[in-house]
Amino acid sequence: MKLLRIAALAFVLAGCAMNQGAPGTAQASRTESCKMTSEQEIAALFDRWNRSLQTGDPHKVVANYAERSILLPTVSNKPRLTIAEKEDYFHHFLQNGPSGKIDFRTIELGCNSAVDSGLYTFTFARTGAVVKARFTYTYHWDGKQWLITSHHSSAMPEKT
Repeated sequence: MKLLRIAALAFVLAGCAMNQGAPGTAQASRTESCKMTSEQEIAALFDRWNRSLQTGDPHKVVANYAERSILLPTVSNKPRLTIAEKEDYFHHFLQNGPSGKIDFRTIELGCNSAVDSGLYTFTFARTGAVVKARFTYTYHWDGKQWLITSHHSSAMPEKT
């Protein structure tokens, strides 16, 4: 019986020692390794996303988004959370041949995260329409690549 108590105590103590570096603890957040980045690298992520629009393939556009992400699109009232919902949105959006251009931006860098916000203009090749909008992209480094975790876009409220 005494041997069983000692084994149980050793098990409990080993568990405590292992949990000291577990995610969510204060120590884990202090020792997180941060991806070195720059404003230029984050700015290039919009270019990557815009190039994926040019393919006309919703799957390639959605590949820029993290699995757990939200898209609050310019021309839809419905938030898009799943891959299927995002692909559905881009399937319709891409039909008019959109191409984006950044007009103004500000970038904030964090530890494995970044925010790119500003104003952009979309030109639609099929219709010739031009839409000016506001945007915010938040990015997270997943250990291999930067992915969009949230994307909000809304048409400018005032005509210029």
